[in-house]
Amino acid sequence: MVLVAELLALLLTIADYGFRDFNWDHLAMASVQVQWIMILSALCLCRMRHWLGSLPQAKAGLISYGLVLGITLTLSLISQWLLYAMSGLIYLSDHHFQVNGWIVLEHLALAAISAGIALRYLYLQQQLANQREAEMQARIQALQSRIRPHFLFNSMNSIASLIATAPDTAERVVEDLSDLFRASLAEPGLIPLERELELCRRYLDIEQLRLGKRLVVDWQLGKLDPQLKIPSLMLQPLLENAIFHGIEPLPQGGTIGIRVLHKDKQLRIVITNPYPLAKATTKKSPVGEDTPESNGRHNRMALDNIRRRLTAHFGTRARLSSSAENGLFTTYIFCPLKG
Repeated sequence: MVLVAELLALLLTIADYGFRDFNWDHLAMASVQVQWIMILSALCLCRMRHWLGSLPQAKAGLISYGLVLGITLTLSLISQWLLYAMSGLIYLSDHHFQVNGWIVLEHLALAAISAGIALRYLYLQQQLANQREAEMQARIQALQSRIRPHFLFNSMNSIASLIATAPDTAERVVEDLSDLFRASLAEPGLIPLERELELCRRYLDIEQLRLGKRLVVDWQLGKLDPQLKIPSLMLQPLLENAIFHGIEPLPQGGTIGIRVLHKDKQLRIVITNPYPLAKATTKKSPVGEDTPESNGRHNRMALDNIRRRLTAHFGTRARLSSSAENGLFTTYIFCPLKG
């Protein structure tokens, strides 16, 4: 703001005197007055921002505009009186202070134009920021709500098969499933890490009923702060990918490893799962049936989904990467601790 005020004073001086007859005294006087107007206006508006924020935009804008003009008028009168006093005319009995109305009007006109441009620019910047925030929240909500339909179908089939033989287990599966979808439909945001891990356990319990001994889960959890928070339903899609792309295609199944720890003010999550080494890429399949090629595309979409959500919440400080070596697929997540 100080730089903008000084550039405005320089512009006014050049407009009055040009480059050939540039007047440094005029620049100094204009700088002092413009700087005081700019600083006092900013100070008053910052002090009043909470009250102005509670008013309608049009009313808040008019009050802000009027405040700048009022400060300009006051400082214009004070500056004329100071120049009158510093010139020594105050000691002459036959000379009285008179306000130069044209100078005051000139100052008010310049302030009105400058303040109008500045306030309009700030308003447009705020509108753009609000629009970006709304778009980001909508994007996060859309990304969060994507739980694959095949998981719902498999879960409902598991429940149907358990109703007659194990009604208590079927009831527990319904509760777990409802908890997962409640989290999916909740407002996007950060939730405690323990809550996210609990949702993952519920999801894996549902899949365990379907896959039986083919699914083994290896939990490796370090000492975690209960206040740690991550984006909701960030890990569940990764586990779903691990089962869909790694466990299901293998007749013998496999082990999903989940390692969570925090170190150096950073949360580190590593998820490992087996994957078939040989994948057909040219085989045609009926419409609606998953092929290895489409599976790989879905896996990349899920990883991009989570990567965008991490960036939306933590910026570039968060990272997601993956590697596939010797039949083991590994996903790495690094994000700053946030309580």
